[in-house]
Amino acid sequence: MRGKLINLGVILVAFLLGGGTMYYLVENNNHLSNTLIDKETLTTGVIQCSNDITIDETGISTAVGEIYDATVTIQNYVNNRLSSSGSGFVYKKDENYGYIMTNHHVVEGADQIIVTLSNDDQVEGTVLGSDEYLDLAVVRIKAEDVIKVAKLGNSENSNLGDTVFTVGSPVGYEYRGTVTRGTLSGKNRMVEVSIASTNDFIMRVLQIDAAINPGNSGGPLVNINGEVIGINSLKLVEDEVEGMGFAIPIEYAMEYIDELETGKKLERPLIGISMLNVTDTYRLYQNGIIINDDIDEGVVIINVSSNSGADKAGLKKGDIIIAVNESKVSNAAYLKYELYKCNVGDKIEITYIRNGKISKANVTLTKIEE
Repeated sequence: MRGKLINLGVILVAFLLGGGTMYYLVENNNHLSNTLIDKETLTTGVIQCSNDITIDETGISTAVGEIYDATVTIQNYVNNRLSSSGSGFVYKKDENYGYIMTNHHVVEGADQIIVTLSNDDQVEGTVLGSDEYLDLAVVRIKAEDVIKVAKLGNSENSNLGDTVFTVGSPVGYEYRGTVTRGTLSGKNRMVEVSIASTNDFIMRVLQIDAAINPGNSGGPLVNINGEVIGINSLKLVEDEVEGMGFAIPIEYAMEYIDELETGKKLERPLIGISMLNVTDTYRLYQNGIIINDDIDEGVVIINVSSNSGADKAGLKKGDIIIAVNESKVSNAAYLKYELYKCNVGDKIEITYIRNGKISKANVTLTKIEE
């Protein structure tokens, strides 16, 4: 009997303790629920965890609203046939016109430009200026057709891992107004591209993992404040590569905006040489030049123009240029990149190898003759 009473007492104590514990947990859980999930949370999507931490689950819809009506679709017609399409955005408006930023390759060779606005109205655009090295162009439309002007930011104020998004027309007109979201994956990436007039060139770009496709070219890359920080330009297209797109920093583009708006051709400086990469062994051999196997980077001079800056500085056929103004030159694309950061009349320092010895020369840059 005593054993039964003890067991009954144990059961009663356990019941009381368990019930009390359960009551405590339920009450505190209700308190926690009432603190975190209230009417404001359900309507705003913002969860207030404490006085110091706020989790925002509203997405980027507010930022999208800042840029959406400023984004346009651009269709390039040649001989009354659609040649290509891309995107763009209105970055400025005055009393008479609205000004759209896009890529050079979107409008290249166009006989007619048709701009589709966010409300699906279509208007004719005029290309004011374009540059293949920058891959930038400015298109003008009437001021009365502008729905909204984009807010411009600065990519230098952005950090790796920041949320970014794009608005554009991937694959073409049918998918206009598409929004894709991702992160800022890299800054100051040096990407080698092919340009018709010069084969290879280097672009300094932002790397993103937001999905971009043909038709996104020229569209805005935007931060979560709704500010444009870049112009989508290209992506890596390989079977083993996914999610690597690139955009031109907006502040870099705006450095040339005056020339693009006025249609002024950008002057680029000239050294006065013909060149080949050190890796182009066969063509170097055809020009009577043999490079030591231990030299695997640089640009070889195969001809010097008479009375050019290079000629006056004493550069000769067979010299291997390895740096410009202390910046390493891996190949001809990098040489052009460093050169085109300068202006006609500037004096640059060229580091080169001649007969196995490293030397330097100061070259005054001249204007490229058409």
